[in-house]
Amino acid sequence: MAGTTLRYPHAVPPVTGEATEIAEGVLWARLPLPMALDHVNVYLLDDGDGWCVVDTGFDSRKTRAVWQALLSGPMAGRPVTKVLVTHHHPDHIGLAGWFQAQGAELITTRTAWLMARMLVLDDQDRPLPETLDFWRGAGMDAATFAQRAGERPFNFADVVAPLPLGYTRIAEGSVVRIAGRDWDVRIGNGHAPEHATLWSRDDGLVIGGDQLIPSISPNLGVYATEPLADPVGEWLESCERFLPLADDAALILPGHKLPFHGLPLRLRQLIANHHGALDRLHGYLSEPKTAAECFRVMFKREIGPGEYGLALVESFAHCQHLWHGARATKTRRDDGAWLWQAAG
Repeated sequence: MAGTTLRYPHAVPPVTGEATEIAEGVLWARLPLPMALDHVNVYLLDDGDGWCVVDTGFDSRKTRAVWQALLSGPMAGRPVTKVLVTHHHPDHIGLAGWFQAQGAELITTRTAWLMARMLVLDDQDRPLPETLDFWRGAGMDAATFAQRAGERPFNFADVVAPLPLGYTRIAEGSVVRIAGRDWDVRIGNGHAPEHATLWSRDDGLVIGGDQLIPSISPNLGVYATEPLADPVGEWLESCERFLPLADDAALILPGHKLPFHGLPLRLRQLIANHHGALDRLHGYLSEPKTAAECFRVMFKREIGPGEYGLALVESFAHCQHLWHGARATKTRRDDGAWLWQAAG
């Protein structure tokens, strides 16, 4: 079956507050998230004088309580001396500052640290004018727009602890020594800028974060912060670049879902998934459409209110990738919405 299917050596995830040993000196734990994707994986690496924690979950009373259970239970009361954050999203960096305040060293990429440091200071009571303009441009439906325009938006600081000054930078080609292993740092993009993955030279472990996940594809979204971005192009480039490095026997430690073997197949699936969505979208854009009008062809299912925001930015990203590749044109409607149409 090697090379033709993904294999999951641990069919059942660890219970909250407990951990599963998945390699020598490497424990896998899960933290709860208050959303449809209801968990984030974290990894506890035995680093001799203490633990290196890979990703941290949201900053919440519930998550801190789970960490206290882990620290007093499977981590045997030994301190967290390092926190390695794969990327800046709040479910991964939320408690990094809390650990730093207790003396841990933060290890991450420059862009991840800068993005998190900036966003944690950006507290908004209502959506900014630039965000409202972006939503209009994406064709957000009128009822959703009216509701969200009058509400406090999600703020990074709501679930991310303050980040003290100072971190240790990793970048493409860096080698870090953690848990008795040398890890090569490989950088991906698309889901998050300068997302770190770590590849053990010693035993085939790969810390994948959200760059390498089984069964689901991470969100690739365009936002008001960088309205001309092409995350789909960056994602596809990253997947293609990782393919020659991928070993079918390697054990991948993802940010969500289950650890798995079969990375070459998974990378090919991820590439094919987005090319398929782009081809469906290109065919659908024979007539001009807004990004919000493309949900059905993009996702092949109904999108509910809880998924609407992520679906909107991902649909916009795929339309924009076609535009960047000269496969689509865009024109601005009188109400501010961008209309995308297949070129040629």
